Amino acid sequence: MAVSANRLELLQIADAVAREKVIDREIVLAAMADAIQKAARSRYGTESNIRADINPKTGEIRLQRLLEVVDKAEDYSTQIPLELARDRNPDAALGDFIADPLPPMDFGRIAAQSAKQVIVQKVREAERDRQFDEFKDRVGEIVNGTVKRVEYGNVIVDLGRGEGIIRRDEMIPRENVRYGDRVRAYVYDVRREQRGPQIFLSRTHPQFMVKLFTMEVPEIYDGIIQVKSVARDPGSRAKIAVISNDSSIDPVGACVGMRGSRVQAVVGELQGEKIDIIPWSQDPATFVVNALQPAEVAKVVLDEDAERIEVVVPDEQLSLAIGRRGQNVRLASQLTGWDIDIMTEAEESERRQKEFNERTNLFMDSLDVDEMVGQVLASEGFAAVEELAYVDLDEISSIDGFDEDTAQEIQTRAREFLEKLEAEMDEKRKALGVQDELREIDGITAQMMVALGEDGIKTIEDFAGCAADDLVGWTERKNGETKKFEGLFSKFDVSRVEAEQMIVQARLSAGWITEEDLAKGTEEEVTEAEQEA
Repeated sequence: MAVSANRLELLQIADAVAREKVIDREIVLAAMADAIQKAARSRYGTESNIRADINPKTGEIRLQRLLEVVDKAEDYSTQIPLELARDRNPDAALGDFIADPLPPMDFGRIAAQSAKQVIVQKVREAERDRQFDEFKDRVGEIVNGTVKRVEYGNVIVDLGRGEGIIRRDEMIPRENVRYGDRVRAYVYDVRREQRGPQIFLSRTHPQFMVKLFTMEVPEIYDGIIQVKSVARDPGSRAKIAVISNDSSIDPVGACVGMRGSRVQAVVGELQGEKIDIIPWSQDPATFVVNALQPAEVAKVVLDEDAERIEVVVPDEQLSLAIGRRGQNVRLASQLTGWDIDIMTEAEESERRQKEFNERTNLFMDSLDVDEMVGQVLASEGFAAVEELAYVDLDEISSIDGFDEDTAQEIQTRAREFLEKLEAEMDEKRKALGVQDELREIDGITAQMMVALGEDGIKTIEDFAGCAADDLVGWTERKNGETKKFEGLFSKFDVSRVEAEQMIVQARLSAGWITEEDLAKGTEEEVTEAEQEA
């Protein structure tokens, strides 16, 4: 190809490439100009600063060599002295560039091949940028495509203007697709990588089911019904929690549709995956009971601190509540965000009897009372000696069979027991080398100091370096299961807020922070809370 080639043909090629690759015509012309520049450098010298311009209307190509204006030229292929430059342009100044026109040239075979590579590379980069810009804003949408090929279980999908990949673990189990099949999938990630934009698709993502319901149920699309949470066991079973913003519309019925038409359309797309549609409730106990359907629940007990809930079901409902291989309770736990412990009424009765016996024995040993008195105290809801020692005397004397003298005697024995225990623990913490200054922290008892000493925390500085998690423990949720880690104060009735207050007090005593720092931090927290609100 020569520079004097058919200009109209050059523009037609640029238009054809731009249409085929769906990129701007200017990008193709710029790529051609870069290719011509590279070929011209190989002809006129690689050290030369050559610029090629293509007129987008006429297709005319102009080649120029740019020479930098300097005081004294060292390389005449890229520089020109100021005196010579002013002969061409009287207004030339140091640092300017003088354009030196070059004659038309013919491309050799090597130069033409090199130019072609530059054009292909530039067009490919532009196409990749276009694909990334187009799909990066489509994350969270459902796309339709055609199966292009299957590689080691991964499905490559032709999306028309790009290619997406459904990895093997993002395909519904036992789902077979072949070349040419039409598939729908959820775009969950788009990344710009060295080999081009990677569009990751999924058919197992929980939001894929949400988007399918949005397409089938107009009330969800209009915002009248909200999908609050989803849990899926892809290809087998799923649970979806919905709530209606309009009291006259039943959210479950709207999602099911006339004779199940709406939900069946989603089930068909998900290869027969059974879907339980659950009414969402703000009350955790009600929500968990709904999530465990079709099993019937007799009683629930919530532990809000640990986000754990105990569910009691009739003996004949146990297998239904747990589900095959624990599927029902696992999906219910994922749907609600609570850890769910299921037990039968017989198991719950046995556990309560065990706890009752343990509390009875505790009162018998610590208060030196007979079994009947211990059982009465345990049945009245007292769980620890500390409760008896510091509760209002009327609460004990109001128990049937107890008078004021009996209540006073029980409280006196409880306080004597705690004082004796405190003295024993105090001797033990001294033997461990725990310093007296820790006792000055509000809420710290001798028993807590022993627990600290056994863990090597003996000074106020040691305690100041602790975190709230070290004291009260923490929980980690992984793969739908929650694991609880014990803290130093897990055996004591200490909340996270109280633990944080203890640590702040220790840091103040140790001189790590000042009252001004504390006040400043509180102001910043208030400001952040106001901004969030």
